[in-house]
Amino acid sequence: MKQTLLIIRWVVGLLFIFSGLVKVNDPLGLSFKMNEFFEVWGLFALTKFSLSLAIFMNVLEVVCGIALLIGFGMQYFTKILLALISFFTFLTGYALLSGKIKTCGCLGDCLPLTPLQSFLKDIVLLVLIMVLFVYRKQILPVFKNNGISSVIIIASCLLFTLLQSQVLNHLPFYDCLPYKVGNNIVEQMQKPKNYVPDSTTIIYQYTKNGKPVAFDQNNFPADFDSTYIYVNRIDKVVKKGSNEPKIISFNLTNLNGVDTTTAIFALPKYVLVFSNRNPADYAKFYKDLQTAKAFCDKNKVPIFYVTSQSDEEVKAITKEGITILKCDATLIKTAARVNATYFLMKNATIIDKYSYVDFDKVLEGLNTYRFGFTN
Repeated sequence: MKQTLLIIRWVVGLLFIFSGLVKVNDPLGLSFKMNEFFEVWGLFALTKFSLSLAIFMNVLEVVCGIALLIGFGMQYFTKILLALISFFTFLTGYALLSGKIKTCGCLGDCLPLTPLQSFLKDIVLLVLIMVLFVYRKQILPVFKNNGISSVIIIASCLLFTLLQSQVLNHLPFYDCLPYKVGNNIVEQMQKPKNYVPDSTTIIYQYTKNGKPVAFDQNNFPADFDSTYIYVNRIDKVVKKGSNEPKIISFNLTNLNGVDTTTAIFALPKYVLVFSNRNPADYAKFYKDLQTAKAFCDKNKVPIFYVTSQSDEEVKAITKEGITILKCDATLIKTAARVNATYFLMKNATIIDKYSYVDFDKVLEGLNTYRFGFTN
């Protein structure tokens, strides 16, 4: 049994560490997935805490894996692990059975799993962790001195919190998104030959005489009239599609609502600055943006500020002669994990991208031979 426990410890511990590290690389991705669950459940008030929860969950996942490997605090950490995997199993089970969530985000965007794959993974882990929980007293610590183990756990908490702070300011260490450097956006939107779209049905939620009523588009009640009060509609996936394009859609419009995507992609060199809202240190960002605009003007390279902000919010930028393009907020959050992010483009291909915090790298990138600018 001792050998079996050791194998299970390493399997579970490494899986939790790996899963946590993948999400430490992109905590915003997990927060977006949390928001998806919150919105489906109507818990909109929790969305403002999603990023903090994501950071905490990522650290907890990695630390639990490390604790398991060194055999530290098994009386407590096996209980935490059991609680975590029970919760994860519930989430993946809900995603699978409801059809409302396409992916659970268990391994981030780097290793997307289907709801079925995620659920089966969690079932296996649940069984293994239950074994560890039952035999937790037989798991001995690697270090006889608990002080060493405590230092490892505390240091891990600090390290992985700092790492997430780093990527939130400077972009993920490893980009797993379809908007990564080297990708062509048009190519990422191409539908594979074996593409099969999702088969969905619309569930309408009403109340009648104070009682909830739900039905789909093919089964409207025969007595449907004004006594039915509309509550919500849900697009439920009846049959999951397969082989979707990496990017479903990408549209840029000018302030008059005219789609300029094709015209933008026809440009040989240009810069896109993605921002959903004013950065926290907007004064510095604005000054740097003016510097970038001056550089681009000198080299006859267009620069565009891409945002979902209202016209009122971007007045200051418009005054400086920077062309404003509108884009969907979700698309911007997907493409640019840092608000704001500079994209150096060649036609529809992403040559480089940088966080606004690293503006020195933006200028360096503009000067590189690869992008072909001259100062």
